[in-house]
Amino acid sequence: MKFTSLTPLIAAAALLGAGLPALAADYTLSVNTALATSDPLYKGLESFVAGIASASGGRIEVKLFPNSQLGPDEDVLEQARAGAPVAVVVDGGRLAPFVNEFGVLGAPYLASGYDGIRKVVTSPLFEEWVKKLHDTSGHQVLSFNWWQGERQLFTKKPVATPADLAGVRMRTPGAPVWMETVAAMGATPTPMPYAEVYSALQQNVIDAAEVQYPAAWGSKLHEVTTHVTKTGHISLITGLVTSAQWFDGLPEDLQKILRDEALKAGDVASYGTQDSLAQIEADLKAAGVTVTEIDVTPFKEATAAVYEKLGYGELRDQLQAIATGQ
Repeated sequence: MKFTSLTPLIAAAALLGAGLPALAADYTLSVNTALATSDPLYKGLESFVAGIASASGGRIEVKLFPNSQLGPDEDVLEQARAGAPVAVVVDGGRLAPFVNEFGVLGAPYLASGYDGIRKVVTSPLFEEWVKKLHDTSGHQVLSFNWWQGERQLFTKKPVATPADLAGVRMRTPGAPVWMETVAAMGATPTPMPYAEVYSALQQNVIDAAEVQYPAAWGSKLHEVTTHVTKTGHISLITGLVTSAQWFDGLPEDLQKILRDEALKAGDVASYGTQDSLAQIEADLKAAGVTVTEIDVTPFKEATAAVYEKLGYGELRDQLQAIATGQ
């Protein structure tokens, strides 16, 4: 009987153990975000990378592209729709053209803080929207529990009431729910990619922006604005959205791993954001920005009509009941 020598196999194993690159992953997912690497949410994305590598045994590799390296969110959504192995951290307003219900997630004063809105985006009702989006637009939500904080007003003058925003050109995303909210608050909504906001403020193309603390600090808006008014008008919940075509082509166990790990990483991102807010506010003040607490009642009253205008009145009541556990 002839025995095959095991020496080559042993040598190969030794070489791998000595630090040669591991075998390539079976699947690669490129994740785009407009946020900087300093943003607390980015730490959640790093957690997602590690979680997927571990849970999939290296079968899926996730690559991160901060600062919109793959392009504006809308462009990456189109790439995903075409079947590309890409994902993007995106708000509900940008998904509303495909499934209208997603737009309500960006509506004013829907919920405060993370825990309430988390109940909404992990509910059976929300999962119905996820399926609808998959079937109609070709997008797959991995999880939607990526909370980025409440949006505040970053301006070049003091603001206390909606009347103070008359004539103020305020940057906002271009989705209808954002545009209507900013208009209802009294400003002139001016949509543009977030990457252009700093230079637009610097060059007086716009007068103000409405943005959550981590993103504002990461993009150094304190250098081009002087006042923050804490309206908290939108509690920014976002999701990790990929290609339904690519997702459907994965083995079922990897599909489950992607969704499970996205939910876990979303919590890392969201609670990290929550823990960062007080320090960011302190840093803004130290940088010379005037931060003002106001009575937000006039802003709540001014924006209440946004729900009815966009057909979200009944849905608002459902979601607020879910958020409060009623």
